[in-house]
Amino acid sequence: MFEALKPQAQDKILALIQMFRDDPRDGKIDLGVGVYKDATGLTPVMRAVKAAEKKLWEEEKTKTYTGLAGEPAFHAAMIDLILDGTVPHDRVAAVATPGGTGAVRQALELIRLASPHATVWISDPTWPNHPSIIRYLGMPMAEYRYFDAATRGLDFDGMMADLAKVKAGDVVLLHGCCHNPTGANPTPDQWARIADLLAEKGAVPLVDLAYQGFGDGLDEDAAATRLIAKRLPEVLIAASCSKNFGIYRERTGILLAVGDAAGKATVQANLAFLNRQNYSFPPDHGARLVTMILTDPSLRTMWKEELEEVRLNMLGLRRQLAEELRRLTNSDRFDFIANHRGMFSRIGATPEEVERLRVERGIYMVGDSRLNIAGLNAETVPLLARAIADIVA
Repeated sequence: MFEALKPQAQDKILALIQMFRDDPRDGKIDLGVGVYKDATGLTPVMRAVKAAEKKLWEEEKTKTYTGLAGEPAFHAAMIDLILDGTVPHDRVAAVATPGGTGAVRQALELIRLASPHATVWISDPTWPNHPSIIRYLGMPMAEYRYFDAATRGLDFDGMMADLAKVKAGDVVLLHGCCHNPTGANPTPDQWARIADLLAEKGAVPLVDLAYQGFGDGLDEDAAATRLIAKRLPEVLIAASCSKNFGIYRERTGILLAVGDAAGKATVQANLAFLNRQNYSFPPDHGARLVTMILTDPSLRTMWKEELEEVRLNMLGLRRQLAEELRRLTNSDRFDFIANHRGMFSRIGATPEEVERLRVERGIYMVGDSRLNIAGLNAETVPLLARAIADIVA
C-alpha cells in the first residue's frame, strides 16, 4: 500500500526553519516563522498564563474528557471577547478546536457538509494553509484581488470588483485583522462597504481571526468581525488563541457559527459531529487557561497589559525599520511598513533578492518577501535595513 504514496512538497516555512537552524553564522536573523519573539529571541510564556497554570495545577481534580464541542465556559468567554454583545449568544454555535488551523478546517468541513458546491473565495495572497486545505477537501475555490504590489497597500477597487462576481451561497474568506502575509488591512469605511456587498450578494463570510490584539487593540481588531456578524445573517469565525495568549503549542482555537437562533441546535450538532469525526474531544488545557484568564478580573487585567506591551513593541519596530529605511534610501518607498499592522509585511523583494539576503547577510524570510516584524529587535533593525537598502532598494 505505502508504495502508492506520492512524495509531498515540503512546507516552505518549515524548510526555512531548518535552514536557519543549520546556518552556523552568529549574526543570522530569523524573520520567517510566524511566532512572536521578545528582544532576546524568546517566545515567552505570558505572566497571566503562568499564574493561571499555577492555579489550575492546584485546583484541577481530573483529566477526564471534556465535551465533544469543548467546555461551554470557553465558548462563552471567547464569544464575549470576539463579539462583545454584537450578536446574542443564542445565535452562536461554537466548538473548541486544535488551534486556529483546526477552526479553519472545521469551518470548511461544515461548508462542504452544508453546501458542497459553494465556491470559497480567498484573497490573493493569503495564508498558504487556506488554499492547501481547500484543495485537499476538493472544494471549488476562486481568488479575489487584495494586495497592490506597487503601493504595498490594499487593492480595494480590485477586491470589490472581484467580490462583485460572488454568487449567493458562496463563501468569502476574510482576514479579520492583521492580514497574513501582507499586513495591509481595509479601513473601517472599506470594511462597511465589504459587508454591504457580501450582504447584497447573499454570500457567507468566513472570518479568520488569528491576531486579535496584535494590530490596533483587542476591540479595534475585532471591529470588522463584529460589523460583519451584525450585518449578515450567517457568518463563520475561526479564531486562534496562539498569538494573543502566547500558547502556540497548546493548540487552542474556536469556531463560531453565527446564524438564526431557531437553527442553532442543528448547527451545534453538526459541529459536534465534525469534531467527533476528526479528533473527537478537542484539547482542553489551553482552552481552560484562556477561560480562567478571561473570567478572572485580575488575570484578565494582567493579560491585557502584557498583550498591549507586545502590540506596542511590534509597532515600535515597524516605525524604527521604516525610519531607518527612509534614512538609508532617501525615499518613502518603505513607509508602508509603519502603516501595516500585525506580525507581517511584504517588503517587495524578488525571490532572487530574498535568496541573496539569506546567502549574503544571513537574513531568513519567506520567498515572497514576507517578513515577521516580531523576529526583530532594536539591534537587528539597522542590520536588516542596511541589507534591504543594499540588495532590494
